[in-house]
Amino acid sequence: MKRIFLIGYMGAGKTTIGKRLSKQLGLSFIDLDCYIENRYQRTVNQLFDERGEAEFRIIEQKLLHEVSLFEDAIISTGGGAPCFFDNIAFMNQVGTSIYLKVSVSELVERLEGCKHTRPLLKDKTKEELYTVVSNALIQRDPFYTQASIIFDAEALLDETDVESMTESLSQKLQ
Repeated sequence: MKRIFLIGYMGAGKTTIGKRLSKQLGLSFIDLDCYIENRYQRTVNQLFDERGEAEFRIIEQKLLHEVSLFEDAIISTGGGAPCFFDNIAFMNQVGTSIYLKVSVSELVERLEGCKHTRPLLKDKTKEELYTVVSNALIQRDPFYTQASIIFDAEALLDETDVESMTESLSQKLQ
């Protein structure tokens, strides 16, 4: 029985690496944000808007605990999930957490191309985006670094990099 939790900031590669790693290891893949959206028939952004962050974090924690009952799964969490309640300690207790660590400058490059799909980022200039990401990582680092494994996911540029990182992570997990 394996439970692997992928954590890290948005754009770190949790979904990309998680899907590939799940195939390689023969495990199910669960995106916690998608799981929440399916359960509540609302996007994460809609839940934030309608219920506020505090209530969203309660929902997130409840469903994190629910998906942690699944066996043989890789669970990609939302970027903030490890930072609230006892979530990072809980993930470490019931499985293996992996922090996909990426520098601020690389995250900004990745997010700039898709910021229109992320409401919190869509109207930000590159400089503002850098400040937002930098400040968020400063706040989240104490939680992220409690992960069972800290994995450098900086060089996630193409399919070859995804394959290489997945292989490297697979070896660390065996």
